[in-house]
Amino acid sequence: MRKVLLTGASGGIGTRLRKLLRPLYPELILSDLMIPADLLPGETFVPADLADFGAVRRAVEGVEGIIHLGGHSVEGPWDTILNANIIGTYHLFEAAHQAGVKRAVFASSNHAVGFYPRAETIGVNEMVRPDSRYGVSKAFGEALAAFYAFKHGIGSFCIRIGNMDDRPVDQRRLSIWLSPDDLVALIRIGLEMPGLVHEIVYGMSDNERAWWNNERAHELGYRPRDRAEDHAAEALAAQAKLPPDPVGDIFQGGAFCSAEFSGLLEQIKKA
Repeated sequence: MRKVLLTGASGGIGTRLRKLLRPLYPELILSDLMIPADLLPGETFVPADLADFGAVRRAVEGVEGIIHLGGHSVEGPWDTILNANIIGTYHLFEAAHQAGVKRAVFASSNHAVGFYPRAETIGVNEMVRPDSRYGVSKAFGEALAAFYAFKHGIGSFCIRIGNMDDRPVDQRRLSIWLSPDDLVALIRIGLEMPGLVHEIVYGMSDNERAWWNNERAHELGYRPRDRAEDHAAEALAAQAKLPPDPVGDIFQGGAFCSAEFSGLLEQIKKA
């Protein structure tokens, strides 16, 4: 695969991934609302608001695969999430279908299942438990990816990203950390694996304290190189300086669960 579209190219993850993806995919098309500040010679930028179907259609024209990072990357008001993450993701997949694109990697999130307790290990077949409007949009995106995979033949690969950074910075992230290199390894499976139809995997590195069973990713050939436990001392020291969160400390979604929380804590802990 040579010509690949990266949406959300100006965002935090997109900016980090560009230099790692460029040697792998010679024609890397970048798209976002704003042009990256460090656009390099030879990089092609196509501006696109995901809420504008015509603009999205122009961005996907002629590409072989898509890495969809674009959208609102944190919790936000419903109208923001609706337009950027729900309508925008629909526009992306529909435009890909119309343009004949055959592969799409969708950046899902751990927040699609954030209301599972930290004491429980989950795989990819448990029902979704979004912890936020943002998490709802990621659960929608996974369902939409399945629809376009089975209905229209777009091989889709959904990565429930934990927290991508150079290192885990607190105790929660020791369980969900994902290094940039390991994320690229997962993306390559999504774009390059022959015969892929629709898969959901967890985006995490080699995390000894993981809450997720990532067996399916390993079956597909994923071999994470980076270990969260190498950074445990620093992460736990940082955790000791944080205030307790009576809700977020129980659930995998952390502060996304405690924000605006008005539920019955003891009841949902047993669900």
